[in-house]
Amino acid sequence: MTGSKMNIRRVVTGHDANGKAKVLIDGIATNERPGSAAGQYSALMWCSDAMPVDMAIGEDAEDMGARVLGTYPPVNGTRFMIAEYPPGNTPRMHRTETVDYIVVLDGEIDMELDDGDWVTIRQGDVMIQRGTYHAWRNSSDKPCRMAFVLIDANPLGIGNPLPRDAGLERANKAAR
Repeated sequence: MTGSKMNIRRVVTGHDANGKAKVLIDGIATNERPGSAAGQYSALMWCSDAMPVDMAIGEDAEDMGARVLGTYPPVNGTRFMIAEYPPGNTPRMHRTETVDYIVVLDGEIDMELDDGDWVTIRQGDVMIQRGTYHAWRNSSDKPCRMAFVLIDANPLGIGNPLPRDAGLERANKAAR
């Protein structure tokens, strides 16, 4: 995707061939894709595809924020993204077989659980999402920006989680 709707600066550090620390990438994150609702966007910041994570020395390290991913992180990996939910978004009940670390960066948002319970999280709040059914609803009058780290997890064996290729078609379309 060219351009940026979210305008998030991404700085990635690494090492040169001699092992000296340096900035490898400093620019606006452009690996964005639209969400399932109008006005909703997410931008991939980085991902990993193994544990422990590879941190190869050298300036030609792969930009793991440029990969095209669906909703899930790579198998045995992580997915770090920033997402923005517009006011009045259309919530969609879903769950993934992941543990998600979530921080509200700006605004507030309501999360509905599958039994109808709601919780509101606000700027600075942190949530640990452990494979539960949920939907995000922005009932406020301004966008809500959130940081997510999705970590691949062992399947729970309950319900109907999103398939591993969920969101991949949208991601591929946005990458073109």
